[in-house]
Amino acid sequence: MKCLKRYIAFAAVLAAVFLFKFQLSGADRADIRAFRGANLDAGVWNPLVAEEVNAGLLKVVIDNREYTSENTRLYMNSDRNIMAPVSMLRDALSCSAHVYDKDLLLVEKHGRSVALRAGEKEALRDGEKVPVVSGLARVGGELFVSINELAGLLDYSCSFDIAENTVTAADTDDTRMTPARFDMREKARVSPVRNQGSYGTCWAFAATSALESALYPEEKSLFSVDHMSMSNSYNVNQYDGGEYTIGMAYLAAWQGPVYEKDDPYGDGGTDEGLAAVRHVQEMRIIDGKNYEGIKEAVFQYGGVQSSLYSTIRSSGSSSEYYNKETGAYCYIGTKKPNHDVVIVGWDDNYPASNFNTPLEGDGAFICQNSWGEEFGEDGFFYVSYYDTNIGTHNVVYTRIDETDNYDNIYQSDLCGWVGKMGYDSEEIYGANVFSAKGDESVAAAGFYATGADTLYEIYIVRNFVNEKSFDGRVKVAEGTCKQAGYYTVDFASPVPVSKGERYAVVLFVKTPGAAHPMAIEYDTGEESLETVDLTDGEGYISYNGKNFVNVMEKQECNLCIKAFTMDQ
Repeated sequence: MKCLKRYIAFAAVLAAVFLFKFQLSGADRADIRAFRGANLDAGVWNPLVAEEVNAGLLKVVIDNREYTSENTRLYMNSDRNIMAPVSMLRDALSCSAHVYDKDLLLVEKHGRSVALRAGEKEALRDGEKVPVVSGLARVGGELFVSINELAGLLDYSCSFDIAENTVTAADTDDTRMTPARFDMREKARVSPVRNQGSYGTCWAFAATSALESALYPEEKSLFSVDHMSMSNSYNVNQYDGGEYTIGMAYLAAWQGPVYEKDDPYGDGGTDEGLAAVRHVQEMRIIDGKNYEGIKEAVFQYGGVQSSLYSTIRSSGSSSEYYNKETGAYCYIGTKKPNHDVVIVGWDDNYPASNFNTPLEGDGAFICQNSWGEEFGEDGFFYVSYYDTNIGTHNVVYTRIDETDNYDNIYQSDLCGWVGKMGYDSEEIYGANVFSAKGDESVAAAGFYATGADTLYEIYIVRNFVNEKSFDGRVKVAEGTCKQAGYYTVDFASPVPVSKGERYAVVLFVKTPGAAHPMAIEYDTGEESLETVDLTDGEGYISYNGKNFVNVMEKQECNLCIKAFTMDQ
């Protein structure tokens, strides 16, 4: 009997090698031809092949980005298709991928669209029906898609190396990812337009609307502007105005968001005791006037919070820069931005003639405003590509977790990225020391990349005593942030710490072209930052990773480095 089992397992491996050597398609799935004189049924042998593949480390490499079954739920199903979670598609394929009505996946890229419904054996490719074998499946409450079938539908090359247990896919289309025109309204990916009234809360409306759009259409939430604008760590009221950095700090600190129904707008009060209903772990800052970067962010993730100079104050206002008939706005001049909106689309061919200002060419962003549905096109309007300020300050919300992602947050930078510190060098080491509240595992760290292509390394120091303790640091993560912004990096192996133990999170960053690459919180002297608390942190910096000094000796500030832990 034992010999028979070994023979069956060996035969399954041989079958897998033979089949994958030639293709990973559905052409031979109907039956498997005779093997050593026996007619082998696919229903028996395919599961055995899948079992052999799933027993090892399964890898998926897409455009040189690697995903493994250790950190991503990947598996081969009984049809010998490699199944990947839908949640990884946007980053893995650099595409737009969203789920409608809980079981309809829409993937778009290079002007091509693919729609798959869970359990169905056909896909809609550019509106035409195409047969599929596995397509989209729901497993354990999560949607998985056949990565090899989807790759084929998107004109990717795709192959499977049985010896390496690796699927490799590559984009064969070198045209740009985004179409010439895209409108999130047509994709049901924008939240309702609201009205800020007489308050200076456009920045909070733009932040919450952009955040909401990042969850649409899978989740349709409405977040509280009152809470963001009144329950942050800055000394501002709703008439003072604000900017995107306040919203970033509020979200990064887990002070919010909270639901609008729990803290409604315009009642003059807020509930600081409300807990965040989502944990925002990543917010990317797109370089000024990088229009293609803005379009890709809208296409992949959601609305982009941006700024412009506006001479309009409400839906009833008029301006020489605004054409009410076409809902088109363009300001060209030296005035700085004073109003935040959300970019939700674009039209490269939007006529220049629709603007009051003479322009060199066509093209406009489609923007969501916070002046009610009476303004523009039901609350939306067009801003010319030639506008001086649109696209100069841009934030997109790219990782929004459930609140059970980590149990605890350790931080001393409630006001977030206020300034920068450095040694007139692209490189710097920084460290924050925390005391464990209980027996925990340090699972991740959060920090700001102050510029594009920031290389980072993260270390942990256990049982921290003094500056000499940094000699015992252990590396737990490394990588590169392609864009500036706030990032959370999960550790492959969380580090256990005991209740009361002092530990340090050490961050090394190298930001090309920067003289001061470390983000810091400090009191600038502005009234809005009178609330900065420098007593809640213990930070250290070093120019070489050997000689660390307390940041209070260099400058009175806190370092923007956070730790996230799980209770043991």
